[in-house]
Amino acid sequence: MKSLLLATALTAAAGTAFAAERYTLDSSHSQVVFSYNHLGYSTTFGMFSGFEGEIMFDQDNPANSSVTVSMPTKSMFTGWEARDGHFMSDDFFGAEDGDLITFTSTAIEVTGDNTAKITGDLTMNDTTQSVVLDATLNQSGAFPFGPNQGTPWAGFDATTTLKRSDFGLGAFAPAVGDEVEVMISIEAQKAG
Repeated sequence: MKSLLLATALTAAAGTAFAAERYTLDSSHSQVVFSYNHLGYSTTFGMFSGFEGEIMFDQDNPANSSVTVSMPTKSMFTGWEARDGHFMSDDFFGAEDGDLITFTSTAIEVTGDNTAKITGDLTMNDTTQSVVLDATLNQSGAFPFGPNQGTPWAGFDATTTLKRSDFGLGAFAPAVGDEVEVMISIEAQKAG
């Protein structure tokens, strides 16, 4: 197990091995972009932001590593205010201030030198489903400049496909696509 995704990402700049190392997400460079088919005419896009989360890494036993992430449901942005409002209505999320979408990993399966499948529990709209993220380590190492210069840093991309009806968000399906393509990009820094 020479090249494990999380081992590469989280220990690249660490000089001494510890049982677990904590990395926190950089909210300013982390987002979820989603897309779905609209009546066969177009692909509609949106995004979530406002991430909080951490990666805990056990170098001696990577299977004990974990990822936890949350973001405000109301951070959704689609580029059209009326659509955003409709998504927050009772037709979909029925969102209130403070509602969160969360992901908690349950397993990590290394699939290549810089890839892995991360299985976890995704909770949104008061429904929890197991999902699998196809994850790629983009880069890891010391941050190159500014106030974070020298801090161990890692960046990941991940994708998955969800059925919105699995989360009680299936209004207007199948005319409006039930499948939602999800693209995730995050950066994380070693906690001080």
